[in-house]
Amino acid sequence: MAVKKPRFNLRGLLSRWDINEHIFVSIIAVVIGVLGGYGAVLFRASIQFFQTIFYSSGREFLEIAGQVPWYVKLLMPAVGGAVVGPVIYFWAREAKGHGVPEVMEAVAVKGGHIRARVSAAKILASAISIGCGGSVGREGPIVQIGSAVGSTVGQLLKVSQDRLRTLVGCGAAAGIAATFNAPIAGVLFSVEILLGEFGVATFSPIVLSSVMATTVSRHYFGDFPAFEVPAYEMVSAWELFFYAGLGVIAALVAVLFVTTLYRTEDLFDAIPIPEYVKPILGGLIMGLFIIFLPQVFGVGYGAINEALMGQAAWYTLLALVFAKVAATSITIGGGMSGGIFAPSLFLGAMTGGAFGFLVNQLEPAMTASSGAYALVGMGGVVAAATHAPITAIIIIFELTSQYTIILPLMITCIISTLLAMALKNGNIYTIKLLRRGVALYRGREQGILRNILVQDVMRHEVRTVRESTFLSDVIQAFQDFNISYLEVVDENGNLSGIISFRDIRLVLNEEQLGHLIVAKEVASSPVITVQPLEDVETALKRMGQTGVSQLPVVDQHNPRRVIGVIHEKDITAAYNRGTLALGSFG
Repeated sequence: MAVKKPRFNLRGLLSRWDINEHIFVSIIAVVIGVLGGYGAVLFRASIQFFQTIFYSSGREFLEIAGQVPWYVKLLMPAVGGAVVGPVIYFWAREAKGHGVPEVMEAVAVKGGHIRARVSAAKILASAISIGCGGSVGREGPIVQIGSAVGSTVGQLLKVSQDRLRTLVGCGAAAGIAATFNAPIAGVLFSVEILLGEFGVATFSPIVLSSVMATTVSRHYFGDFPAFEVPAYEMVSAWELFFYAGLGVIAALVAVLFVTTLYRTEDLFDAIPIPEYVKPILGGLIMGLFIIFLPQVFGVGYGAINEALMGQAAWYTLLALVFAKVAATSITIGGGMSGGIFAPSLFLGAMTGGAFGFLVNQLEPAMTASSGAYALVGMGGVVAAATHAPITAIIIIFELTSQYTIILPLMITCIISTLLAMALKNGNIYTIKLLRRGVALYRGREQGILRNILVQDVMRHEVRTVRESTFLSDVIQAFQDFNISYLEVVDENGNLSGIISFRDIRLVLNEEQLGHLIVAKEVASSPVITVQPLEDVETALKRMGQTGVSQLPVVDQHNPRRVIGVIHEKDITAAYNRGTLALGSFG
């Protein structure tokens, strides 16, 4: 006889050790933060490793671009695509693209479940994509990597779905914090963009993960901002009007980017070749960009630094805006793997730099140099693309350690976000889900409804009448109990129909019919029912299909024996309680 292995029981373990569940989740968040931090370290090392394989150097590409033969620039992205395509297609298709929408979908409609293999596949596919020259960033991959780590740990510990979603958020925050040396932005990205909710018990573990991941990252890379920029500040209060104008332009650039990205995906989807071959085609096109504009290679931090220092000509900056939009769209649309956050920063820096040069030429006495506008423009495009102005403001501050420019940054980010929201339904992440038919916030609602069972909401008191009950007595029952529905049962007590007060309203004043018509004759049948172990989302759908506000609940072993009723208003109350619980307790 085989020995049955005991199942891991988290609640039993916590009870035995007398550990509060919130404390336990916080401990796990620390572990996820450390793992997420090392994931970011491994990811960055992998990018350098593959770039060295492709181009014999892991240094910033702009520094070595002149030493790389043109045919190497042309062919290496295609070679990288030849490796990335099969990795994604045959191993983990979730690793395709920028990754954040897949995590948002997992949080909203899959209870936080992400396959464990996604971490390894995403590291490999994205590191090769960026290392070979793909015009994408590190943010999307590291969010998906960290989230997969958090989900895997949560699944191993068999935590509840609400806790699992929190741990996914912990992993995402850890990845962002470690990648950008930005612990506050990591937390806000997870809360504002990924989870879309705020609660103390959700927020606290995410903060812990972000802190631990940043600590790991700083141990290996030091505590330095991602970009070294001069101490920019506002020259005049009138300059705020120029920054407001920059917000408008940043929104237009972000909308152009989002639109081009998804239209390019559609173009590649329409090409009748195998999916795993398309990254090769995208890589060849990307190679042409690298030959003529090496600034669009990979993450593009070298070009961003030039814009921030005011070292690039305005026409170069303007050309790079359109080149980067096209290059990133082709990289992702062609099937490679990488993020869109760094490209958004790039577009903002180029847009802001070009705009700053213009206004500085017009009003040199009351405007800062173009570098200040490049810095603020980074936040403007990120805010407009993601519809997350708070995250954009904080991450620019943490990436540059520049607080003196915070007022223009706030103005630009808010205006760009408002205009982008007016022009585009959904942000750069949620549009991908909408195109798949996933309504994100509806998904969160469904997640709450699916976790509530009928037996948790049903009322056990049932008002019934016999099939032979005269209509006059049926009317009296409605008046006595002040109810809208009566269940009709046969001589054996089995459910045979249902009477709505609306059904008999027309005969209320027809007293002569009271002893001529019986309940069976006015009852509706067959009756739509639910069972105790079904979820309330199912009950709501059946109510909608039949146009009623309550349903009989029947025994799961005898579907004709009514044991209770469930009301729409009780489901609504339960949903509201679930929403509050999710926000307060994570």
